[in-house]
Formats: sequence, C-alpha cells, structure tokens
Amino acid sequence: MREIIIQKNDAGQRLDKFLLKYLHQMPESMLYKSLRKNCVRVNGKHVRDGGYKLSVHDVLTLYLRDEFFETDAGQAFRHITPALDILYEDEHLLLIDKKPGMVVHADEQQSVSLIDHIKSYLYRSGAYKPEEEHSFAPALCNRIDRNTGGIVIAAKTAEALRVMNQKIKDRELKKYYLCIVCGTLPQNEGTLKGFLFKDEKEKRVYIHQTPQPGAKTAITKYRVLAVKNGFSLVEVELVTGRTHQIRAHFASIGHPLLGDGKYGKNAVNKQYGYRGQALYSYKLTFAFQTDAGALQYLDGKTFQTEVPFLKTFDL
Repeated sequence: MREIIIQKNDAGQRLDKFLLKYLHQMPESMLYKSLRKNCVRVNGKHVRDGGYKLSVHDVLTLYLRDEFFETDAGQAFRHITPALDILYEDEHLLLIDKKPGMVVHADEQQSVSLIDHIKSYLYRSGAYKPEEEHSFAPALCNRIDRNTGGIVIAAKTAEALRVMNQKIKDRELKKYYLCIVCGTLPQNEGTLKGFLFKDEKEKRVYIHQTPQPGAKTAITKYRVLAVKNGFSLVEVELVTGRTHQIRAHFASIGHPLLGDGKYGKNAVNKQYGYRGQALYSYKLTFAFQTDAGALQYLDGKTFQTEVPFLKTFDL
C-alpha cells in the first residue's frame, strides 16, 4: 500500500495519466484492471474512472504490490556534473544554448543528454526535488538535432510545460535559425512549401511538392543576409517544425547546408572542413495570441544567442 498527496505539479491531470507516470513498472493493462478492481482510492473513496481530474491535496491510496513502486529509472542526472550555457532562467523556464554534438535525449550512441544536464543543474540548485515529485520532472519543450546548436526551452514546472506545449502547437512562438547554404538562392527572400515524409528505416526525410501518404506540410520562410564565395548566409523562420525540415528543404531546391553529411555535398564539406551542418537556432520570440497564464510576462520578449560558425566562416 502507498499513500500519495497530490502537489501542484501533479494537479490538473487525469488520474490514469498520473498513475501511468508514477507506476513505472506496471503495464498499462494491469493499471486499468487495478482501477476496475477498486485498488485505487481518492480521498478515501474508490475511484474506477481514470478520467478523474486530480486536485491539489487530493490523497491517493494505492493497494498495489510494492514491486510496482520500485524504480531507479531516470536517475542518471544525480551522478553527472552539469555543463550548460544558460541564456535565461526564471522560476518557470530555462533557455539553454545547446552546443552541436549533444543529444537532447539519450540515444544508442550517447547516454548522457541535455535533459540529464538540466535535471542535474536544477537538482543541485534545489529547484528540482525529485523525492517530492510524483509524476513531474523537468522536460524539454522543443528539440534540436544532435549536430544543430541553439536555443532549447526547458520547463521547470508542470504548468510551464503545459503552456509551452500548447503555444508551440498553436505556433505562438517564432523560432529563427541562421544557416550557410551552398550557392546563391534565386530570390533574396521567400517561403518554401512542401510535404515532408519521414522514412524511419533510413533515418531521413524527403520533401515532395504534392501531398503524399504519411507526409506532413512543411513551411520554411527565409531571408538572405549575405552572399560570398559561392555561399549564402540565410536567416530562416520555421513556420512548421518538422524533423530535418530546414536541411531537407534547402537540399530539395539544390542549395544544401554547408557541412550537412546527410543531405549535403560531402566533397564541399570536406573541402571546407565542416563535419556538422552550419545551422543554429539563434533567436526566439514569444508572440502569444491568447492568454499564457503564468507565462504571460514572456509575451513580446525576444532572446538571442551568438552563432559559433560565423566566427570561423568568412561571410
């Protein structure tokens, strides 16, 4: 048996969703079976409906085997020394300047990720106390490819995560990138539109000009800032945020990014010594169209960071 008192970061979510996160070891089917068998009480009353919305100070009593409460999952952050370039921080959010080469979440090639460094930093500062949390942990609101650098948003509270996820979905954040593309674009500014298909087996995407099964709309706005020595420095605004969108979009019109080994020109990359794409998420503007609750104070604010490849490539 385990008793849980619902705190602010747990409130507002469905009971079943909370339990799925809290009971790491329990299969989903078994969880719903436990609800039906009256193994879960809320404030002393049996609750079979997983849709019950949790409130602050609700008391959950779980009549389940101890094995379902035991887990060390997600605790790697306790054992690493955080290394972060923090662009901005307040009680709700962190803006991190992620360096190329770091993954945002652990994968087969790299076990320590950006989110591990963020959790470690917040844990050591006292802003994150995992022993007091039942279902929430600091989380990323957006992602950037391993070899792309730039601004990543991390939520320190459940409320901030909910708001940011909704604002990103509703396109109320403007995300700007700088990149170096091969050649001279036909227009100094424009909008690239297409349908992006992600091939999971090949781990790459393809841009089509007409709708395709499984493909999603991709819209990329761009503005040329400089042209020199056969390359163009381009500012990009992502309207949609698809996997590899910028890289694939420019490659599809014959102007791949410098250093892009997947969609670019390897001979050119080798000639100029670039092993990672010249692409950086350098500017972020909060442009809320609807109320943002506790994050309303961010409306209209812009954050910008330096772009390392501008120092090494003469453009």
